[in-house]
Amino acid sequence: MKTADKHLRQAVALRYDSQKDRAPRVVAKGRGHIAEKIIAAANAHGVPLVADADTTSLLEEIELDAQIPPQFYLAVAEILAFVYRIGEHNASGR
Repeated sequence: MKTADKHLRQAVALRYDSQKDRAPRVVAKGRGHIAEKIIAAANAHGVPLVADADTTSLLEEIELDAQIPPQFYLAVAEILAFVYRIGEHNASGR
């Protein structure tokens, strides 16, 4: 990786359907312009964003449409719990 690449914005999008998937899947990932498009799409569709550079860097290594491996379950579970709490908070109007 070039030194300048380290400073580009990065994004990883996950999808989790508990009826279909055993674990969340990486459905989009990228740096720079691609990351900006992923973030813009999430914002446009009301998808919560979580800023966690360390987890994003790890998830970037996973192939597209692949389920996350067991060693990432805890980190991703914490993110999903945060996202669900946001959803509950917004649904209750608090």
